[in-house]
Amino acid sequence: FIYTTAKQDYAKKLLEVLDPKKKLIRRCLSQPDCVCSQGCYWKDLTRLGRDLAKTVALDHTMQGFPAQAANWIPVPRWSGDLQDEELLRLIPELARL
Repeated sequence: FIYTTAKQDYAKKLLEVLDPKKKLIRRCLSQPDCVCSQGCYWKDLTRLGRDLAKTVALDHTMQGFPAQAANWIPVPRWSGDLQDEELLRLIPELARL
């Protein structure tokens, strides 16, 4: 899953970069799928319809999902660098989970 507080147009472009052959990412949630409180959008992981005990979220800010902070793994903000290997660095940590 991709879950972003960004608008749908941005999410679609993000998917084109991350999964151009449409083989890896099954679902993309964007701003309409978020909770809006006082003008701030945040991700509600319960909207994924999955067991939260088996769900992790990678994000550059915990503001995106304060209600499920225990599911959060911090990652640096992606700047569009196609040589970025941050997700590869996380493989050992994710494998332990």
